[in-house]
Amino acid sequence: MGLRITTWNVNGIRNPFGYQPWRENRTFTFMFDTLRADIVIMQELKIQRKDLTDDMVLIPGWDCYFSLPKHKKGYSGVGIFTRQSSCAPIKAEEGLLGVLCPPDSTTPYREMSAEDSIGGYPSLSQMGDLDVDLAALDAEGRCVVLEFPAFVLFGVYSPANSNGLRDDFRLAFLTALDARIRNLEKMGKQVILTGDLNVSRSELDCAGAEDDRKKAGLSHEQYVSTPNRRIFNQLLEGGEVFGPRDEGRERPILWDTCRELHGQRKGMYTHWEQKINARPGNHGSRIDYVLCSISMKSWISEANIQEGLMGSDHCPVYAVIKDTVPWNDADVHIHDITNPPTMFTNGRRMRDHSARDLPAFSARLMPEFDKRRSIKDMFKRHASNNSQSLQSQPAADANGTQSASTTAPSPRKESVQHWSSTGNYQAPTSIKRKISGSATTGPAIKKTKGNSTASSSSLQKGQRTLQGFFQKKPQPLKCEEPSNTYPQQQEVTTPTHPPSPLSQSPNVATSHDRASSILSPPPNLQAERPAFSTTKSEVLELADVQDEPRNATSPGSDVHDPIVAKEEWTKLFTKKKPPRCEEHDEPCTLFQTKKKGFNSGRSFWLCARPVGESGTKEKGTEWRCPTFIWASDWNSS
Repeated sequence: MGLRITTWNVNGIRNPFGYQPWRENRTFTFMFDTLRADIVIMQELKIQRKDLTDDMVLIPGWDCYFSLPKHKKGYSGVGIFTRQSSCAPIKAEEGLLGVLCPPDSTTPYREMSAEDSIGGYPSLSQMGDLDVDLAALDAEGRCVVLEFPAFVLFGVYSPANSNGLRDDFRLAFLTALDARIRNLEKMGKQVILTGDLNVSRSELDCAGAEDDRKKAGLSHEQYVSTPNRRIFNQLLEGGEVFGPRDEGRERPILWDTCRELHGQRKGMYTHWEQKINARPGNHGSRIDYVLCSISMKSWISEANIQEGLMGSDHCPVYAVIKDTVPWNDADVHIHDITNPPTMFTNGRRMRDHSARDLPAFSARLMPEFDKRRSIKDMFKRHASNNSQSLQSQPAADANGTQSASTTAPSPRKESVQHWSSTGNYQAPTSIKRKISGSATTGPAIKKTKGNSTASSSSLQKGQRTLQGFFQKKPQPLKCEEPSNTYPQQQEVTTPTHPPSPLSQSPNVATSHDRASSILSPPPNLQAERPAFSTTKSEVLELADVQDEPRNATSPGSDVHDPIVAKEEWTKLFTKKKPPRCEEHDEPCTLFQTKKKGFNSGRSFWLCARPVGESGTKEKGTEWRCPTFIWASDWNSS
């Protein structure tokens, strides 16, 4: 099938696992196999290095390379995963400018020799007079660069348009990216640029761009000539550029695989705004790309978007390189030039992939993951070391017995530490496991429970046995009361029904016991009090008086109806019923204003349906209607 390259902004590295089909098998191996990819580039991982886990790094059959933010948490992050059976890079770096250092080194990439670095780093003159801290461009985890013998692969997450707050930073990043790619092309290296570039080429790649442009009072020339879009279009073959080209950008370098293979196809979007539920109506934009050098156009056999795969506000985008491609005036198999030399010949593997083939930037070589296997390997069964010793033992004789000297292994000592009931540590005792000299050939005999007086006596002062928890506790001695005291009371309080199991428990005090303790005088007062008799009717009358509820409607007391109070509280905390939209007569959805201004923080109701492809409210269609109601103006009663 050749080599398949897939790029996907996942909006959090574990975010796709909350959607189908990734929810069934939450592993990256299953995800990559489902994508049928050989190289996977992910953006917006939103993790730091300390958040990397075994299942992210030690993926069986895969290598990985991460560029993560150095300061911000839960922000940005790019990762590239390569399938070992298809490809293996010969060099790996992070960043565009080369100001970062490789692992275990204090020398930046741009100061290393040509043999040890990828090269093509932008010069200060190429960066111009941009008022940006250039070192910060590589500190946000936005770029991973891998070099294969055939091409240099970029995995990029370009800064987004944050309401104009970081326009300078965004422009500087695209300027550095353009300069780096052009420098590599001058060095004779082919380039594949993948990732979320956060820029669209023209109105065709953005739904509602025509209306937005007209509202802003911009012409088509002005729209295409915005600074970021102008740099991007000058980099692409077929990019629309008005006026003379910029200095150093006299000719295009890259080829847009999806657009060139699908012509003027509309609605080929890769990102949808989640806040307005824009994906069902396909109101989105195309900002994720797989671009390649113009010289590689004949290499690409297929390219497309995968809008049906859920898991993020972006969808995957892929391109497939043919099995056989032209290389140095000959046709070679793609695996021969996407792996280190001598690993593949004519598409056949000549040697296995090993740790020596990993660049120093590989995540597998991080100290916390180096020379380790996946945690799942710890639970795999391995061949027993005792199998040979068991086979070497002499066979049993005709009577089913063996010699004690040959069958009894050396006793194995186990240290058993006892803790006394008071919490004091006792010295360990050595227990030897003995093996009987005769082996029984019949079925195993089930052990029966038995009470051993010797074992119980030896454990009275030490650790309790499990059987001790199920034995009855000894009943405490009770003092008998004189039988001639309160004869009628004993007659009344004697239960006429058999005691329940709960009442038989020595640790549970029943209501009968509590009543007896209340009615019975203390033993030391029985001799001092004169004897008297209480009839059964008097006791019952006393009980009726005690059980009679208090009069809740006595004069002076407040009257509270619990049912009415409950209804009032329920009504107070019950959510209001949502209004119904005008066009579809369906319950509306509650939104909140986040835009700064007079109405910031106010809630309002809108039609619950998603917006259409126009991105605006429509009348007489299946998409969102113009219903708008302030929450403060809505009264459901």
